Amino acid sequence: MSFEPKILGILCNWCSYAGADLAGVSRIQYPTNIRVIRVMCSGRVDPVFVIEALKRGIDGVIIMGCHLGDCHYISGNYEAEMKFEQVKKLLKLVDLSERVHLEWVSASEGVRFGKVVAEFTEHIKTLGPSPIRKASSDSKLILNLNALKMTAEYNRLRALVGRKRQITQEGNVYEEKIPLEEFEYLQDQAIFDEFIRQKTYLLLESDSLSVKELAQCLEIEPRKVLKHVVSLRQRGMVALEKIEGVTPYYIAIGV
Repeated sequence: MSFEPKILGILCNWCSYAGADLAGVSRIQYPTNIRVIRVMCSGRVDPVFVIEALKRGIDGVIIMGCHLGDCHYISGNYEAEMKFEQVKKLLKLVDLSERVHLEWVSASEGVRFGKVVAEFTEHIKTLGPSPIRKASSDSKLILNLNALKMTAEYNRLRALVGRKRQITQEGNVYEEKIPLEEFEYLQDQAIFDEFIRQKTYLLLESDSLSVKELAQCLEIEPRKVLKHVVSLRQRGMVALEKIEGVTPYYIAIGV
């Protein structure tokens, strides 16, 4: 039996959804694998929504909005673009970045809507079913996705995305601009560090572990793990549970 992917489409109300409607009334043929959610603006699509969809076994997620410069809310699609870039960075950590896509489709582009859906459906078919479908509840992939979702919810990363255009294009209050390459590097580092911290927290939720044991689970150096544990303790997310010999053991606490 051939694989038929489940695809979630998140469409902006003013352009992409109208384009989908035009494709329907024009009897344009395209795959029926897509399930549509209408939002007022593509800029309101939270990265958490995309991660949650993939976590629930959706094979692919496509976001569609107005063409740049045509947004009903002026800059919403620029926000969508920045959030999508962050989603790609996040999902790259768990090898799922190829399962999400962003496209601009106007209300008059019914034919283009059908073409975009058909191409993305074929792309997902080549990737095959989502690995989450076969993953057990205690698998490494589920742990990573849970950590990824918590990372996307972290307010500092949200603030970083929200200020990206101002910092790199307009400049701060001192009229200083950060080069885009430097900003991207800082963002990548912030995402990875927060992902490791959230993964550490989830591991400590199930059992108390030492820094060396955490390092083995996370596959990174113990000295780096210790820095993340210290950061989590400062946030009140992790506490020292016991000391065996000279080895401290940590456990997660409710926040």
